[in-house]
Amino acid sequence: MDKPSHLSVIVDLSPTQWAFCAQSTAPPGLPLQTFLSQLLAFLNAHIACKDENTLAVFGAFPGQSVMLYSSTGEAMTSTTEATDPNTYRPFKTLDSTVMSSIAERFNSYDVTEEEEPIGLVGCLTKALCYINRTISVVSASAQGTEGATRSIDPRILVLSVSPDQSSTYIPIMNSIFSAQKLKVTIDVCKVFGADNVFLQQAAHLTGGAYVQIERTDALLQYMMMSFLPPPAIRQLISVPTQDRVDFRAACFCHKRIVEIGFVCSVCLSIFCQPVPVCSTCRTKFPIKTLQRLNASRPLATTPSTPGTPRPLTQKNGAALPRPG
Repeated sequence: MDKPSHLSVIVDLSPTQWAFCAQSTAPPGLPLQTFLSQLLAFLNAHIACKDENTLAVFGAFPGQSVMLYSSTGEAMTSTTEATDPNTYRPFKTLDSTVMSSIAERFNSYDVTEEEEPIGLVGCLTKALCYINRTISVVSASAQGTEGATRSIDPRILVLSVSPDQSSTYIPIMNSIFSAQKLKVTIDVCKVFGADNVFLQQAAHLTGGAYVQIERTDALLQYMMMSFLPPPAIRQLISVPTQDRVDFRAACFCHKRIVEIGFVCSVCLSIFCQPVPVCSTCRTKFPIKTLQRLNASRPLATTPSTPGTPRPLTQKNGAALPRPG
């Protein structure tokens, strides 16, 4: 019998980016309300696939990360809502809880203030902590039984509309390493905007799928075909794969995404230019090495095409021979 599946969904809820998405003409605009209705249909399909399936929904708002729904939380036992004989109660609870939580956050949002970066890193961290706790509970309850080897099949789905935030490079990479250790697959659905470099890497390094939506009116079909099957079943079916992965990193000094980086040979910190002293581990580098690296730097760089892999080609803490 197949394992139960846990799905943690991270929804990018930047008001500014969703306003741009609704006004877009290529691809056609997608209002937030329409997006949420299709998302809820997808979430209902997940919990309907198997009784043991679990779900958690996190909202990445400007400057904060919030858990909107948990199938193991108190929301499932709430009896304050009026029952609808034409609606399956778990579906009704999920829909009303998610929508009311989002509405509450948006109503408290001050449009006169400058929008802060979304809390994507906080959502990733909370999702991984929630999955780790769920795995521990399932493993403890299964000890001493015939199903002791059974566990859950965890994964994270990120629905993104915001561009890259170079300042989040280090915490996102830490989240990727944690996901690899927990064997958690990270899927990414880029609903609007240019490709997200760090999320591309997250999907690639954890064995997940990265899908750039070309037709917003078919969003539900994209999610059903690409993200509904759990990782264990994807080995038997065809799922979208990335033709190219952008492996650029963000420098530690200016938090900029760089194509050519200089890496400290001691702590592996990345810099956009040779530096005499590593700002992270305080290692000092030989003057001759710095002169050689400065002489080998390209005079001008052309902007890279999104999705084109750009490896780090220089090291800051070791004297490397010139190419050729």
